[in-house]
Amino acid sequence: MTRKEFLVKIGIGAAFVLTASCLGSCTKEVQNGVDFILDLTASENAVLVNAGGYVVQSRVVVVKADDGNYYAATQVCSHAGQAQVTFRNNEYYCTAHGAKFDLNGNGLNNNGEKGISVYNTTLSGTQLRVFA
Repeated sequence: MTRKEFLVKIGIGAAFVLTASCLGSCTKEVQNGVDFILDLTASENAVLVNAGGYVVQSRVVVVKADDGNYYAATQVCSHAGQAQVTFRNNEYYCTAHGAKFDLNGNGLNNNGEKGISVYNTTLSGTQLRVFA
């Protein structure tokens, strides 16, 4: 059966529903496409052994906070859209205009008032997964 025959058979309304749901889910996957694993035994991730350490991978800032837990947030600042978010003093900090964010992505000053996206982290042995 050709695509045209299929669409005629199911009707245009059903075809629209199928297409719209696919487009919606595809868009969501692109927006929330963060899903990677950091090996904490790798030298490039050694800073994550100590509280206050952070690494940037795939435009995500992954940190080990003072409470000993791992957190992750986008490197792109909501203030001006620049990928300059780092980590210092147990908070996310944008070096471009001084926006500050807590570990949950909430803004801590005027430049950070829009907040930033945060991601989930799970630790399994020495493998730290960061995902949306």
